Amino acid sequence: MSDNELSFEQAMERLEQIIRQLERSDLALSESLKLFEEGTGLLSRCSAMLDEAEQTVVRLQKGPDRQPVELSFEGED
Repeated sequence: MSDNELSFEQAMERLEQIIRQLERSDLALSESLKLFEEGTGLLSRCSAMLDEAEQTVVRLQKGPDRQPVELSFEGED
């Protein structure tokens, strides 16, 4: 299964696996670099999925006149 086919949860789980492997520090440099590259790709994919989810939430918040009403998320200033 390619990174683009993973769900957000699966991608996060794989990222956690990669982190655990890298923390062991018994890997060859080439393997560490390969895992690091995979991890950065997964991180980008997760970030894009979160951005898309945020846009979906904003798009679904419509006022009575059907115009978008942007609500701030909790924790944002």
